[in-house]
Amino acid sequence: MPRPAWRMPVIGDALRLDPKRPVQREMEFVRELGDVFEISIVGSTLIVVGGGDAAAEVFDESRFAKAVVPPVSNLRELAGDGLFTAFNREPAWAQAHNVLMPAFSQSSMRSYHDTMTQCVDELCDYWTEQAERGPADISSDMNRLTLEVIGRTGFGYSFDSFDNQRHEFVEAMTRVLSFASKAANDVPVLREILGWKALRQNPKDIALLKRSVDDVIAARRDGTTPRQDDLLQRMLEHPDPDTGELLADRSIRNQVLTFLIAGHETTAGTLSFALHYLSLNPEMVDKARAEIEAVIGNDGAPIRFEQVAKLRYVRRIVDETLRLWPSGPAFFRKARADTTLSGYPIGKGATILVVLLGDRRLWGEDAEEFDPDRFLPAAVRARPAHAYKPFGVGARACIGRQFALHEAVLALSRILMRFDVVPTPGYELSVSELLTIRPKKLRLHLRVR
Repeated sequence: MPRPAWRMPVIGDALRLDPKRPVQREMEFVRELGDVFEISIVGSTLIVVGGGDAAAEVFDESRFAKAVVPPVSNLRELAGDGLFTAFNREPAWAQAHNVLMPAFSQSSMRSYHDTMTQCVDELCDYWTEQAERGPADISSDMNRLTLEVIGRTGFGYSFDSFDNQRHEFVEAMTRVLSFASKAANDVPVLREILGWKALRQNPKDIALLKRSVDDVIAARRDGTTPRQDDLLQRMLEHPDPDTGELLADRSIRNQVLTFLIAGHETTAGTLSFALHYLSLNPEMVDKARAEIEAVIGNDGAPIRFEQVAKLRYVRRIVDETLRLWPSGPAFFRKARADTTLSGYPIGKGATILVVLLGDRRLWGEDAEEFDPDRFLPAAVRARPAHAYKPFGVGARACIGRQFALHEAVLALSRILMRFDVVPTPGYELSVSELLTIRPKKLRLHLRVR
């Protein structure tokens, strides 16, 4: 199997990796070594798949399964056996999945729409008030929006995201996610020496997050906060249809934390990248606005739930954003048994990293260009099914996919109707990697229309 050149004794390929941008570095290796290769890090071997037929193989659920390894497994101290961090063998995953699946049905999604709209309008009002202070910090503000959306729609809780003072829960979560990501790529001894402050802070942050969620659950149980038709109420009242058992409070807490993490970081990154590309392509903004006005009108009326699905060009903008920069730019799989991959023998339990960043053989020589028309129906039908998997594959694929897409299309449409999005002169896209990815130091001028 191909491997990077200049492998060193003991440390293997460690010096050729980039701990600050690991997935982007892996993609560079894909272009150098091909669709399948191996890397070795201090005695541990990782197989990397970058696309092509190898990706189709590794998406086969009968041969490969989700692998929970660092950095995702580093979050188990916080989220335990939540949907995102559970090991495949843990029964709590199936139980929670059975209980929560109906919460993402069409009727449930309809019930979240008005709250989503309110949150987007609060962001737009916040931007209007801040307009004279210069360009907006887009990644930070998208985090404010998406955390507020999942907090209110999922658990009836507001983080007061559009106040100037950051909520202590948000600060703690940001540190925990950063710690989990960095700990996956550093050396433990150096962490003790150089990162001792973060190492000591992390348990305190985890304790605060757990305690805060426990308080939210207790307040809903004892009636201090009113009953709502949301994810939390469903977990409190609906038993697993297979076992007849209700979720334990600890499992509910794990799911709440999982949704708060996965439900805001991912969509925030997608919206940030989309606004970056739209700021550079005013003709796409014009086309999107023409569609929005045709579907909704131009009198400032709120977007109705059923209208979101009709915004097909805006949806293609979201799809193309996820193609170029999927929220989770890579995910791990493992072999269920001894098998082969692209003809190479691999053993049972072998860990495989699937890198989702643009495959030129699937997307063409212009794969790095932003073109929403790649997702016109005819173009989609012409591509292999495995070409586009931004939400993962199989039973462990993202349960909140429709929630995220609805939120993203709604938010972009409302923002484009209220603001002209203007790039900051001289900005060049640089991508920051933690558990998810986002544009680094992206600031845009938002001019009220």
